[in-house]
Amino acid sequence: MTSNWFKEMLLVSVQETNKVLKDSGLLLFFIIVPVLYPLLYAYLYNNENIREVPVVVVDECGSSLSREFLSKSDATPDIRIVAHCSDFEEAQEMIRNHMAYGIIYVPAEFSRELAYGRQATVNLYCDMSGLLYYKCIYSGCTHVSLEMNKEIKMSRMGGISQHEMNVNAMPVEYDYVTMYNPRSGFCTYLIPAILVLIIQQTLVLGITLLAGTEREERQKGINLVGEFDAHPLSVFGGKTICYVCFYTMVCVYSFWLLPKLFHLPQMWHPHDLIQLMIPMLLASIFFAMTISFFVRERESCFLLFMFMSVPLLFMSGISWPRSAMPGFWKAFSCLFPSTFGINGYVRMANMGATLHEVRRECIWLWAQAAFYASTTVLIYIRLYRSTHMPDFKYMSKAAIERFRKRIGR
Repeated sequence: MTSNWFKEMLLVSVQETNKVLKDSGLLLFFIIVPVLYPLLYAYLYNNENIREVPVVVVDECGSSLSREFLSKSDATPDIRIVAHCSDFEEAQEMIRNHMAYGIIYVPAEFSRELAYGRQATVNLYCDMSGLLYYKCIYSGCTHVSLEMNKEIKMSRMGGISQHEMNVNAMPVEYDYVTMYNPRSGFCTYLIPAILVLIIQQTLVLGITLLAGTEREERQKGINLVGEFDAHPLSVFGGKTICYVCFYTMVCVYSFWLLPKLFHLPQMWHPHDLIQLMIPMLLASIFFAMTISFFVRERESCFLLFMFMSVPLLFMSGISWPRSAMPGFWKAFSCLFPSTFGINGYVRMANMGATLHEVRRECIWLWAQAAFYASTTVLIYIRLYRSTHMPDFKYMSKAAIERFRKRIGR
């Protein structure tokens, strides 16, 4: 009995593997997308930060102080002054033509206000269609203004030592430290989360695509019974073995080879990472298998789940803190393995967390794996019974009684 069940499971696994290898759409989701998408994202964001953002200047003051401010701004790694405009309308026209992404406007009274001991202002206008441009321009000008403030304060002090000047110019010394992302890079921040999300999304799209194909074939009378001749547990185990074999290689590529290739943080311990990725992969597979039963056509998977990638990234808490989310969305995000997989992997890879420190994520992933495995098996049992259940309308009463006795009802 056990050997028959094991043979059935291996047969289903081989059949499932053949379906994947013969279907170009499944090969796209199971191999090509998990390999090329992370590579593309990592290559695009590998520079980490935006530097030398082009800006234009409108200097109505024309004094030595205004020129000093602009010269120091241009010397920062974030800003590159590409033109000096005669008026604000000319500067705006350059912004509209995407020749620059910001305007530094120095008013005519800039030096006069400083000479009278009053506060002077420099106006900064940024193209908000790209937040990273705004970040670079704003941080560069802020750094220059703080340094010039310190120098102006020190120049107005007399009769005191250099040490006293430094203390009075900046009574509280500040030090800006970026924890877990020393370069403040976009690649280090985003790519680890995308790697986990791609695994879940490609599994869902691939498995639902296969389920839609099988349903269309059954409706056409092709392979009407098919794999449901096998025991439900054999079908469940065989499919799981097939998907685990494919995505074990994908996980090795995504979590070891790609970060090493692009010098992404790898602060995890191999033993801890494996124990996190096992429930993550199983939960994603069983989640996809459960979702696949609701797919009626081959193309339905794209309409069902393709648009969910960005919302799932937000709901994971990477780009927006979960503490600021409404209760409904926090509860809704618990349905998806990516929520806990992303948080667990980012904490391990970027922060050096141990398995004990991400035990909450591991518990949730194992719970999801158990729940979705149960739903998948129950649905397979229902399909198995419906496939093997005879049509009582054409059976005699004696035949119906014999069938009921055979199945124990």
